[in-house]
Amino acid sequence: MRERCEKLWTHARLWTGLGTGLGTELGVIERGAIGMRGGMIAYAGPMADAPDAEQVIDCAGRWITPGLIDCHTHLVHGGDRAAEFEMRLAGASYEEIARAGGGILSTMRATRAASEEELVASALPRLDALIAEGVTTVEVKSGYGLDLANEAKMLRAARRLGEERPVSVATTFLGAHALPPEFAGDADGYVGMLCEALPQVASLADAVDGFCEGIGFSPAQIERLFAAARRLGLPVKLHAEQLSNLHGAELAARFGALSADHLEHLDAAGVAAMADAGTVAVLLPGAFYFMRDTRRPPIEALRRAGVPMALATDCNPGTSPLTSLLLAMNMGATLFGLTIDECLAGVTRHAARALGLQHRVGTLAVGMHCDLAIWDVERPAELVYRMGLNPLHARVWRGS
Repeated sequence: MRERCEKLWTHARLWTGLGTGLGTELGVIERGAIGMRGGMIAYAGPMADAPDAEQVIDCAGRWITPGLIDCHTHLVHGGDRAAEFEMRLAGASYEEIARAGGGILSTMRATRAASEEELVASALPRLDALIAEGVTTVEVKSGYGLDLANEAKMLRAARRLGEERPVSVATTFLGAHALPPEFAGDADGYVGMLCEALPQVASLADAVDGFCEGIGFSPAQIERLFAAARRLGLPVKLHAEQLSNLHGAELAARFGALSADHLEHLDAAGVAAMADAGTVAVLLPGAFYFMRDTRRPPIEALRRAGVPMALATDCNPGTSPLTSLLLAMNMGATLFGLTIDECLAGVTRHAARALGLQHRVGTLAVGMHCDLAIWDVERPAELVYRMGLNPLHARVWRGS
């Protein structure tokens, strides 16, 4: 006899995210139920086999998916860059804006000037927008402080978001985001400082990231940072191949990176390296759209190689001020050519893997956290198809 559950969601259609194929092979259960005990999924399967429960919630035929996961964001920052948006509309490139003192350094100045309390307060509306669409787990990067004190301040603010709201927050140290003015012309010196400082922020970060580009950091510099992260047992991920091909994805794969992100200029060698390492490709169509890019990531090559593809908002003030993961899914389909199931897997099970959390969240399976999104839709395709309509009926985090 099955052990009694605390809660049971019945008369539901489940998109479990399990399986390896398309359509129903991804684990669709038409007459399903989810049981919860102790904040964990205790049952996920046909309603006919469901256990008894203290509380029963009738879903009236609604769809249940895993709670959504935004696995790449820069939610915590000071100020905005609307003025640069105007410059870009007038024809200025991302590189031109950055070299003129704008870009990341503009946000650095605003972030350094903000208190931890102010950073939390300004990030909460952006987080609330994601939560309202069924997001239950979110990654938040630092990267706008660019010195030890302010990077730590950002990471503390990110951790506090998970105290202010019912949401799981994964934090990422992105000190190697841009070169601060204190180290102008000395990128090697700055990376050396980051490697020395890493033990001091390790308790605040779940992973280490970097920006491997001509206007960012070289592969050799990123390799030094990743080696320091490895010594501390911190997983790594990388902004790679967004503006050019410096073979950052291959470097990331060599270090067993959780993910390589952006990837518009990824080549065949990078795809193969990611496939061999099990590194997730995090696709960021919001930045592609906002920057009016024309070169798409090599979706078909990633698909053929079996590289898991995640989708995220890349919410940030300069190149993707996007706070809708539903719209990111639509962009993933319309701009990158992903299928419906690829989009859904991209914000659930593959997004979980990109954070190293695939054994806790991202699928509807026994033993996972009971993080659910319950939708007023007739079919899951509506979650990708609609633009500007939020069909969320209810959001469940850790069973509540």
